[in-house]
Amino acid sequence: MEALIHEAANCAEDSESGIRDKDDADVCEKPSVCFSSNSTNTNHAMFDKLLSQSPVDISFQNIVYNAALGFRKGHKKILHNINGRFPPGQLIGIMGPSGAGKSILLDILSGYRKTGVDGTVLVNGVERDLRSFRKISCYIMQDDRLQPLLTVEENLLIAADLKLPAAISREEKMKIIQQIVEILRLTDSVQTIISELSGGQKKRLSIALELINNPLVMFLDEPTTGLDGVSCNQCLRLLKQLARQGRTIICSIHQPSASMFQVLDQVYVIANGNCLYQGSPANIVQFFEDVDASCPVYHNPADYVIEVACGEYGEEVVHKMLQLMEKGKSLTYVNGAELLPELNVLKERAIEESNNDDDENLQVTSQWNQLKVLLRRSWYKMKRDRTLTYMRIFTNIFIGIMLGIIFWEIGNDASRIKDNYNMLISVMMHHISPMMLLILTFPTEMSILIKEHFNRWYSLKMYFISVTLVDIPLSVLCCIIFTSEVYYMSGQPLELLRFAMFFSICVLIVLIVQSFGLMVGAVFDVVSGNFVGPAIAIPTMMFAGFPIRVRDLPNWLYWGCYVSYLRYALEAMAAAIYGMQRGKLKCPEDADFCIIAAPSDFLDDIGIRGDQFWEDVGALILFVIVFKISAYLLLRRKIMKLR
Repeated sequence: MEALIHEAANCAEDSESGIRDKDDADVCEKPSVCFSSNSTNTNHAMFDKLLSQSPVDISFQNIVYNAALGFRKGHKKILHNINGRFPPGQLIGIMGPSGAGKSILLDILSGYRKTGVDGTVLVNGVERDLRSFRKISCYIMQDDRLQPLLTVEENLLIAADLKLPAAISREEKMKIIQQIVEILRLTDSVQTIISELSGGQKKRLSIALELINNPLVMFLDEPTTGLDGVSCNQCLRLLKQLARQGRTIICSIHQPSASMFQVLDQVYVIANGNCLYQGSPANIVQFFEDVDASCPVYHNPADYVIEVACGEYGEEVVHKMLQLMEKGKSLTYVNGAELLPELNVLKERAIEESNNDDDENLQVTSQWNQLKVLLRRSWYKMKRDRTLTYMRIFTNIFIGIMLGIIFWEIGNDASRIKDNYNMLISVMMHHISPMMLLILTFPTEMSILIKEHFNRWYSLKMYFISVTLVDIPLSVLCCIIFTSEVYYMSGQPLELLRFAMFFSICVLIVLIVQSFGLMVGAVFDVVSGNFVGPAIAIPTMMFAGFPIRVRDLPNWLYWGCYVSYLRYALEAMAAAIYGMQRGKLKCPEDADFCIIAAPSDFLDDIGIRGDQFWEDVGALILFVIVFKISAYLLLRRKIMKLR
């Protein structure tokens, strides 16, 4: 272990002087990017802190994973009592054919997957405390879960404000970001919107965001997926450079090329949930000879081991590999295995060096800071989102004008009182539209939330509050625009109180449907949500009082009126327009007749009382609260269930 720590601490100096091997030297393409002992203390202070910390040795014993197949379908055993050891300062690749269990093993080691898992994960010889382990590790998932509307610099600043302690000044944060940008060769892209980055740049940015708080352990699921050959090699060499600073870096790789295979310090080959090989890439040829399955000359060992794992050379070879590896307990083919201390020695050192962690919070910064930063990020997104912001404003302007033209000056026309009532229904239907926007867009945001929440950027509570708060100004603005157009053009009573009552109901409807959209988006994917959302909204409309009056509903269906928020909204809107002892409406001279001229008579005809406005407002506020709480609980349940 002492040798490994010494190697990690002196990696920078070796890589600059050219002492290291070719693979390490190739990582440093620019002098300014390489880590050298001559670098300024200011630029590399963050890594000095890393090298002063104890490296992390990860081992696992008898890991079993049983996947649930569904209701009354039992379980399927995916991992079969496998063992392994991943020393610090190394780039370790978990390899295997599709469906072998690579990603599941990575999920288990990172702590992302907890249900259905048996066995023990040790950190420096001590059984892992997941809360403490998550504070020194990060998990970079296969797909690039990035905010597409932010620039590289904005993403990094947001990450720094969330992942670094508040005591660190903005200048120090900028120095850390500048260093990471140089290391990952993102200098020319700092002002570029994420959606315009290439696949390799997005992958490097995903790594950069998690490097902000300098984790000792990094897990990466298929970091080379979607990249070309050159980008794949650059990505792995970058990870190897980061590992040489003392980190433990573990990634899953499906089938690397020969050059990529040689970059790895250690490979862990898994097939059908069993360990077939654990050791250095340079020793795998000798391993094949030891199991009487020599790798053909000029054949890529990485390809050959996958072919063997798939059974193309017979099950007997696979059986010999399993026996020789002893379910991953054997370290015979691990370079420097004789230098690795026994786990009990590591345990003693870890106990001696450990400090009591009294901080129960997984997040680094306070909840107030999390909320403030998340609101700032949401503001950036809102300014640039053409669909959820600009199209939404334009739609409210356009639809408001169209409804105003259709229902022009009918508000005081006794001959068209039914048409005016239909206008109120049209207004309610328009305000339901934000529900579908959230159902369509929130599943994408959900994937980003899962990654950032697991990596301790922020608490779920602060995220949900920020999502709730940030949309209120835009919702109010859209309601003001739409309501003013429709209310004035349709000739409703020009009384401030009536307008305020009408406007407040519109805002409450929007808040309710947004909460309902979050509930659906948190539970279902886009396809299912597109079906579930309207399927629930239609009965809500039926119980609201159109096309059939509430009092005409069968007794056994009357309960639906109490759970339909649109019923309370329509009743409150009608009370705002026709209640409060409004005088008789005018009957135009050119009209044949006016059946109903008194607003109170019309309210009686449609089965609505005009004196229940505040009761309806209270009911709508209750719907907002219940739906918000339900959306939060469903979101929390979904995140826990995915793990």
